[in-house]
Amino acid sequence: MTTDISPRQDWTRDEIAAVYELPLDQLLARALAVKAANWKDGAVQKSQLLSIKTGGCPEDCGYCSQSAKFDTGLKAEKLLPLDEVVETARRAKANGADRFCMGAAWRSLKDRDLPKVAEMISAVKAEGLETCVTLGMLEEGQAEALKAAGLDYYNHNLDTSREYYGDVVSTRTYDDRLETLGRARMAGIKLCCGGILGMGESRADRVGLIHELSKLTPHPESVPVNKLVPIKGTPLGNSAELDTLELVRAIAACRIVFPKSWVRLSAGRESMSPEGQALCLLAGANSIFVGDRLLTTPNPGMDKDAKLLESVGGSCGEC
Repeated sequence: MTTDISPRQDWTRDEIAAVYELPLDQLLARALAVKAANWKDGAVQKSQLLSIKTGGCPEDCGYCSQSAKFDTGLKAEKLLPLDEVVETARRAKANGADRFCMGAAWRSLKDRDLPKVAEMISAVKAEGLETCVTLGMLEEGQAEALKAAGLDYYNHNLDTSREYYGDVVSTRTYDDRLETLGRARMAGIKLCCGGILGMGESRADRVGLIHELSKLTPHPESVPVNKLVPIKGTPLGNSAELDTLELVRAIAACRIVFPKSWVRLSAGRESMSPEGQALCLLAGANSIFVGDRLLTTPNPGMDKDAKLLESVGGSCGEC
């Protein structure tokens, strides 16, 4: 079996579909070969996520509890104070986190909020953590200011395929998302960009998402693969649970297509068995979110994650 271990920007959608639909044993074998060639230490990166501004978002993303358009029982809050963010980052580092991610429920970053967010980034960076933020869309000059503050990664997911996107979000376009990714990249910021599975999309849409990501040059340095957490009150609140093996397939395909990127098993782990999570790690995921919460949804605690990583022989390495 010939294994491609270097990133390619010329993947076709048909090629990715052929990989995704391989017999599961062949798919996993190929993904493991790519992982072994590019990630020899077998380390699993740990990231922690903090909502620095919760709720009240004017967008209508059908999966999101923070949209002001949906009645999810979530109360809108103001931007957290700096000292609370720094204290949370210190605890995250003490618990083994490598990267600290900060998320704000905004449609776009406002210039009036930029100095406060920049101060948070600089303070977290000073604690010895990699920094990541997700702040919505970026305007001209903002990415450069974030980079100057010490930002390492900007998270801005494509969510799903271009064809299915309109079934999930109507308040911003696919090209809006790509424009923000381009602004971050031009400023020298690494990209954290992936999507969400289980929103009613087809397998062809999952392939389409991976194909869109593969066209980014260079590839996103971090590719989060989220399993939908249905939130009561959102349009997708009654979605059927995604089959774990479908998630495994997506992760293995991402490992093959993005050989040098962190592939993160992200949201949705709380509803998965330890065995299902372990299979995702064996399929090529080498990053997880730690802590008992993501932005607004539960996440397995540190004790459970320690047992999980011990069971697969993963360690926490520096990223």
